Amino acid sequence: MRSDWVAASVRARSMAQRRVGAGTCRGIAASPDLQAALDRLAVTAYADELELVQTLAQAQRATRRTVLWQLRVLAGWLPAGGARLVRSAAAVFEADNILSLELKLRREQTAQTRQDIPNPSTGTGAGTGTGSSPDTGAGSGRSSRSGEDFQPFDLGGLATAWPRLQTANTVEELRSALSSSPWGDPGQDAALSDVLTMVWLRRLANEAQPARSWAASAAALLCARLVFIDRSSPGERLLSLLRPLIGTGWVGADNPDALRAALPPGPAQALDSLQIPTELWRGEALLAARVEMDGFHLLRAGLPGPDVVLGAMAVLAVDAWRVRAALAAAAVNAGNSEVLDAVA
Repeated sequence: MRSDWVAASVRARSMAQRRVGAGTCRGIAASPDLQAALDRLAVTAYADELELVQTLAQAQRATRRTVLWQLRVLAGWLPAGGARLVRSAAAVFEADNILSLELKLRREQTAQTRQDIPNPSTGTGAGTGTGSSPDTGAGSGRSSRSGEDFQPFDLGGLATAWPRLQTANTVEELRSALSSSPWGDPGQDAALSDVLTMVWLRRLANEAQPARSWAASAAALLCARLVFIDRSSPGERLLSLLRPLIGTGWVGADNPDALRAALPPGPAQALDSLQIPTELWRGEALLAARVEMDGFHLLRAGLPGPDVVLGAMAVLAVDAWRVRAALAAAAVNAGNSEVLDAVA
């Protein structure tokens, strides 16, 4: 069966075998500091990306770059037409690029607005040549923070719309470009991050049936956060993305029990035994563990095919998530990670 997937399946299993693993991650979490934790990763698949990092944020982003590179390698082994599966998984990195670009553009526009406001004491723009505004560069008209952290993920051939989106010069241009891209109109009444997350999850679920239950559980957790932490209602665009996965019966739920009862049985399990909202992080950790377990099951599938590749992608993504949790614990010398303990 699917002889054209044999090479891709062999490669996928080989890459999954190079994961760090839960046991090693617990050891990394017990490291006395970040550098000691990074030293323990020097002989792993993450080594190249971690070589020059100095901060926890840089290290955590480096683990994500490693996963993206692994997806790009996998895509090169797929048969014709198979790249859609990997591209749908990699869309989460394009979503991150979009969010980072929007933040950069907002900072730039805010800095420009501050410059354009007349200074009552001088009659000139507040940031014109005086250096008095802490958010402006020397005569650049840009926030000093607007671009320094913006290092988009290199998607290569896995990009969906990023080559065009990245040319936007204003938030309005970016949102207009999104509307005419596969990401669709983000709407004005929902957080862009939530909309992009759900577009990504829907896309992955449509490409890979086993991922549908993961997407539905993630949608349930998103809704619980939206209702009980953000205290907001989903906008029309977000609701349309959520509807195929978890329906709309949960809208208006005013307590956790009502929310669970209104959700379909599968997604509702993602909220079982959780104290909402204080333990939603635990639900996210448990979902990661379930994705990993399902990934291992798919990897052990007897025949080569897209399920094996999906399994490898799931295992590699969760491994990077474990590494990030371990690095965070080591950076503060916590001795262990509550997040990792939750899924032990």
